[in-house]
Amino acid sequence: MRGPPMSSAPGASSPLLSVVIAVFNEAENVAAVARDTLAALEASPALQAQGFEIVFVDDGSDDATVANLKALGDPRIVIVRHIGRCGKSQAVRTGVMAARGRWIGTMDGDGQNDPVDVVKMLDLALAAGGAPLVAGVRRRRNDPVSRLIATRIANGIRQAILNDGCPDAGCGLKLFLREDFLLLPVFEGQHRFLPALFKTYGHPLILHDVNHRARSAGVSKYSNIGRALVGIVDMAGVVWLRARTRAPKAVERV
Repeated sequence: MRGPPMSSAPGASSPLLSVVIAVFNEAENVAAVARDTLAALEASPALQAQGFEIVFVDDGSDDATVANLKALGDPRIVIVRHIGRCGKSQAVRTGVMAARGRWIGTMDGDGQNDPVDVVKMLDLALAAGGAPLVAGVRRRRNDPVSRLIATRIANGIRQAILNDGCPDAGCGLKLFLREDFLLLPVFEGQHRFLPALFKTYGHPLILHDVNHRARSAGVSKYSNIGRALVGIVDMAGVVWLRARTRAPKAVERV
């Protein structure tokens, strides 16, 4: 596919949920992640009745990531590919645009997120009503000590500056309405600031403790220093965006 994917707005026959998974050089993990996610979604009565899909967005991998997904041959798995690497935030947005579901759940593609949590988060959102952002919180993380320390510092700084109410904004597990996400401003790094952005637009936040598993194969694509340097610039941008946003509490036709 060349150029941005056409947006496919949900219709009457659209699935209830689309799970969007951005991946880059995860050939060793994607098949297991796909099978694990299918099993978790198939176990949900609501999703059995109303349908689901899994949208993988390959962000310009140069390994067998796409080939391993295609080999699964499951029609419920949608594969979209970037020609060249664009970054995780754009990959998530590409997946949301390609998705047909009313609700979007996001996961990482390294196998550390538990897809069972996506189902639990959907249940929380449906029970709450309205248009919340449900954010996963990793209380017990299976990461190196250096990453745990770096993340704790980053979360503390972000909370002090943005006051977004989320202790773990970097967790890949999120759930929201498709239409609400597509109204947010677009920039690389957006995925780390979704609680702050959704709050600016008046959406309630629901926190959900999630399981965090050890990576079984492959390596992380981020360094602590690189993430910190980019995060400083991104946070300054989010502060400016929030200061310049005047979102209405409600809109009514008269």
